[in-house]
Amino acid sequence: MNNQGQLMSAQLTSRLRGYVQVTKPGIIMGNLISVAGGFLLAAQGNVDLTLMFATMIGLSLVVASGCAINNCIDRDIDAKMQRTCKRVTVTGELSISSVLMFGLGIGVIGFAMLAIFTNSLAVLFAAIGYVVYVGVYSLYMKRHSVYGTLVGSFSGAVPPVVGYCAVTGQMDMGAIILLLMFSLWQMPHSYAIAIFRFDDYAAANIPVLPVAEGMAKAKLHIVLYIAVFALVSVLLPLAGYTGIAFTAVTCATSFWWLAMALKGYRQDINLQSWARQVFGFSIITITALSVTMALDFQVAAQVPLLTLVP
Repeated sequence: MNNQGQLMSAQLTSRLRGYVQVTKPGIIMGNLISVAGGFLLAAQGNVDLTLMFATMIGLSLVVASGCAINNCIDRDIDAKMQRTCKRVTVTGELSISSVLMFGLGIGVIGFAMLAIFTNSLAVLFAAIGYVVYVGVYSLYMKRHSVYGTLVGSFSGAVPPVVGYCAVTGQMDMGAIILLLMFSLWQMPHSYAIAIFRFDDYAAANIPVLPVAEGMAKAKLHIVLYIAVFALVSVLLPLAGYTGIAFTAVTCATSFWWLAMALKGYRQDINLQSWARQVFGFSIITITALSVTMALDFQVAAQVPLLTLVP
């Protein structure tokens, strides 16, 4: 291959890497675990592999679409933050129009897959989560309100509910518990990020809780949200959806996470390293619960509160 061919190959590889980057692969992987957990919990051992993979791929494309469009919306504030200033939408490596078209394209494919293989309720939840993340959170709440994290937590909790509803086609108590559980988990997870990325958020003038109302309030909210998350997560076994293994895992991880959060009140604590530990253990907690509820399901009576099956 001559030098010109090598240059063209390198440019193509760089552009492809840029398109992958704007989809935020780490977020996609986390959502894949949670959507699989919700799906397998609802399937109760009777797994339709075609439906499962179609749901996971379709929702991953929807999430990737939202992330790509978020990159376009956030390019001005990303330029002010150390961790995001090298994103391709900031450096100009990829044009905003090309990323926007890419995001919209994979979003259409993702929603089409969900519409073809799943059901109306799963598609509805995916659409609501998408609109909340792209429209309500990214365009307005993130920049203007301390409650942006709370609004964003709803969209972050949608994937396991989509997985669950893809199987059941109905909104029952299990789906509601998953929505509450994952929404509550998002809050201490996000506040921990806001603490160890405090300088970035302050530089971009983003009113996350530690920046807008101080570290003391952020630490208190982290503790309170973890405590409520622990209580809500045990509703799955209490309602008969999971068994003793899930109960043991959720109690162990939640109480350990809570104990870790309470260490933030020690006088000699380094807030940056403490927040990173709280964040890191949040990932362990939700991964462990997603895997355990997929394996330790129980055959529960699914009483529909809402059904939208075509």
